[in-house]
Amino acid sequence: MAKTPTPFRPLNISVLTVSDTRSLTEDTSGEALIALLTQAGHTLSERKLVKDDVYQMRAVVSNWIASDTTNVVLITGGTGFYSRDSTPEAMTPLFDKSIEGFGELFRHISYQEIGTSTIQSRAVAGLANQTLIFCLPGSTGACKTAWHGILKEQLDASHRPCNFVSMLIGPYQPTQHEA
Repeated sequence: MAKTPTPFRPLNISVLTVSDTRSLTEDTSGEALIALLTQAGHTLSERKLVKDDVYQMRAVVSNWIASDTTNVVLITGGTGFYSRDSTPEAMTPLFDKSIEGFGELFRHISYQEIGTSTIQSRAVAGLANQTLIFCLPGSTGACKTAWHGILKEQLDASHRPCNFVSMLIGPYQPTQHEA
């Protein structure tokens, strides 16, 4: 008996841009993430922009992970190696579990595009209160790399052998006519 394929299940995704210099109207990275997630069939839950400030970031993300309306948080910006870049420091204390392989895989994929400059990326991810948080670099290209190389498949319930969807919204239950 063939196993019933798991269909795509849309997630509610919030996007946070961290920047000391951009406004929402100049936020090409946030716009790219929104376009990619909606094209994939997911729903934009909320979008915000904050300065690169640990406490402002934590406040926004803490509200999102405390609510039932956000399954995934995508953060763009603040993951570099400059003194003001503090997204990893802001987010890692919130993680119940870190997704160690995310940063490793992102840097591996990114190396093909930007060479050794990828070593300055501090992309991280984790799970907090049943909400996934992915911290991406602020460049539009890096956001697209992360989406196409990792996130699109891992946020798709039909991707095998595993993905994050059932952990976030429960296992797929086929309808009576599918069983």
